[in-house]
Amino acid sequence: MLFKLLSMSFLTATWSYLPFANYKVDPALLYPHLPHGTELDLRGDLADLSLVGLRFENTRILNLPVPFHINFSEINLRFYVKQTGTDRRGVVFIKEIVDKPMITLVANNLYHERYETMPIDFELEKHVHQDSHVKYRWKPKNWQEFQVSYQPAVLSIKEGSNEQFILERYYGYSQYDKKTTYEYEVCHASWEHFKVTDFKINVDFEETYGAAFAMLNSLQPDSVIMAQGSRVSIENKRKL
Repeated sequence: MLFKLLSMSFLTATWSYLPFANYKVDPALLYPHLPHGTELDLRGDLADLSLVGLRFENTRILNLPVPFHINFSEINLRFYVKQTGTDRRGVVFIKEIVDKPMITLVANNLYHERYETMPIDFELEKHVHQDSHVKYRWKPKNWQEFQVSYQPAVLSIKEGSNEQFILERYYGYSQYDKKTTYEYEVCHASWEHFKVTDFKINVDFEETYGAAFAMLNSLQPDSVIMAQGSRVSIENKRKL
């Protein structure tokens, strides 16, 4: 029975309304979080680190809808890696925040992720002929806020673009212990995106992510992206 559960997709859902605030940071900040068997995927001397908001819709956990866990929001802080010696480009999460304890329980125990449960608010003003607005708020101790305004026209990802580097990631990596890393596949279509016209980030990164990330409080993002998202499945967990 356990083997059958582990062979299923951990999660299937539609991911939507995905703003990314992308920061350039010293790679030394991320090395303590780098799983064994991976290396930083760098573009020059600095590393990319992204604050991301997203909506989960029509969610199934281990192929089952869980009451009160079908539609919800997530906030995560992630950075970008490659599996050592390969062209597999993926992500590692510093922390993933949800307001659904079942997600936290299953993800942390089966996928060795770094989920934490706390209150989250989501607001959306969607328009056809003028800018839309999306806002995520979460509360470690005090309310934090990340909001983006964006144009309605959908844009395709261009080869070699910043959007491609940030969004075209189909693997996740998590460290179980000093010698064991798990890789899982993130299956989805290539995402389209929107032109961002304004953003607001009112976040105490130290309060949310710890003292090592306090330096983000004084940084402006290098870029802000608004991705459309798609249906996604998380599956094929394996040890490196």
